[in-house]
Amino acid sequence: MSDTPTPLQGDDFAAGIALDRIPEGGMLLGHAFGEALLLSRHGGALFAVGATCTHYGGPLAEGLVVGDTVRCPWHHAAFSLRTGEALRAPALGGVGCWQVEARDGKAWVVGKRMAGPTRTLPAGSVTPESIVIVGGGAAGHAAAETLRREGYTGSVTLISSDANLPCDRPNLSKNFLAGTAPAEWLSVRPADFYKEQNIDVRLATQVVGIDAAHHQLQLADGSSMGWGALLLATGGEPVHLPIPGAQLPHVHYLRTQADGEALAKAAEGAKRAVVIGASFIGLEVTASLRARNVEVQVIGRETVLMEKVLGPQVGEYLKKLHEQHGVVFHLGATVARIDANTVTLESGETLTADLVVIGIGVRPAVQLAEKAGLATDRGVLVDEFLQTSVPGIYAAGDIARWPDALTGERIRVEHWVVAGRQGQTAARNLLGRRERYDAVPFFWTEQYDFALAYVGHAEHWDQADIEGDLGAQDCTITYRQKGQKLAVAMVHRDLAGLHVEVELERSMAARLHTTDREHV
Repeated sequence: MSDTPTPLQGDDFAAGIALDRIPEGGMLLGHAFGEALLLSRHGGALFAVGATCTHYGGPLAEGLVVGDTVRCPWHHAAFSLRTGEALRAPALGGVGCWQVEARDGKAWVVGKRMAGPTRTLPAGSVTPESIVIVGGGAAGHAAAETLRREGYTGSVTLISSDANLPCDRPNLSKNFLAGTAPAEWLSVRPADFYKEQNIDVRLATQVVGIDAAHHQLQLADGSSMGWGALLLATGGEPVHLPIPGAQLPHVHYLRTQADGEALAKAAEGAKRAVVIGASFIGLEVTASLRARNVEVQVIGRETVLMEKVLGPQVGEYLKKLHEQHGVVFHLGATVARIDANTVTLESGETLTADLVVIGIGVRPAVQLAEKAGLATDRGVLVDEFLQTSVPGIYAAGDIARWPDALTGERIRVEHWVVAGRQGQTAARNLLGRRERYDAVPFFWTEQYDFALAYVGHAEHWDQADIEGDLGAQDCTITYRQKGQKLAVAMVHRDLAGLHVEVELERSMAARLHTTDREHV
């Protein structure tokens, strides 16, 4: 997280600005009363909101106005122009909102609006007496916060097997591990926030059973807990490598905040590291370790990096990029064993290492759902409203496998932003909204000076077209299956990513409209 303010630029909106300079559906960056602001016009109405995204401090002026919202170019958070409220993860906190007056052919920002009244549920709403969320990751936290934001006043309990409060997981393999982000940035919200919102957070607590018929949870300590409605957001579990030495103390996995803190501490004194697994996590860890001047060798089963997801050209570029930073790859290789100071490959080759990081993927934590009799298939099966096969039980995040409106197929996506947005949608549906989950998936990766944002989801594709110059880190890669655009990756083209998101949303909406009409 970042609280770095956007430098003051542009006009002083408190001194007035000509109305004809504010484009319909557009925005201007300026300032008033010492704060950076965006001035925008939508439907003839004027709006002024803070110019800095509350997620990582992204410049909203470089983003996109969509209707009466503004979207951040960095990680696609969305804010209301009318109220400043955060509408989409990854941002949860809103931006400031300012009063604008139009007179004498000018727009004048005259003062900051007071915080809006607490939202209340519609009259006659029938809501559960209590809601329990199992899982303290992005989906679980977003759901808990959204319930309160929507005006739910019943009991909210967040149960997490983790000993730490919900944390900003993407930071663990990026800036925090590289040593450029402080530990204070890791918690999504401080402990006081949950107390103020009357959210009962139970850390280091394991749920071992669900009695769906009687609305009871069984906990590992032998106690039980009732629920009126239930959200499962148990996330993913790292795949462990079943080889000799994988449990040695210098061998690390990276999933929780405790994992991240232990790895960062180990990296402080490490000289040579071996990273097993050339996934996004593995490559981000590699780049972060190199930022600490740790020598790194990477072992991967694949022969081309990220070929299935990004294609061979991007994979070859990433390999060269890491090699330019001193990384040595062993691709098409597997590990036989790990010893105190070495890693031995199946080929017999031995690599020296005083630090080993294993990142060979995660699997959805569906054991609890399976034991309760919920329908599963490579994840927990949910409908378009994120409800499981058992009424009153919802699932969100890494475990949820939902019907994708763009392709008509069921998909499961292991990304931070997706989990947060699903948590928000699930929360509203727990309150009876019947809101379809139709957000376009998004994720990003950062490796050295290379930043790639990926919009959409192409589990299978047969065509990848590159527009621009990959070598110059300025390009767009479009992934299609049988001619249908499914996903686009942007390298240092943030605004293009937002336009793609809107395009895919419209394609999805058109498909849903057609499907709904066919069912009438």
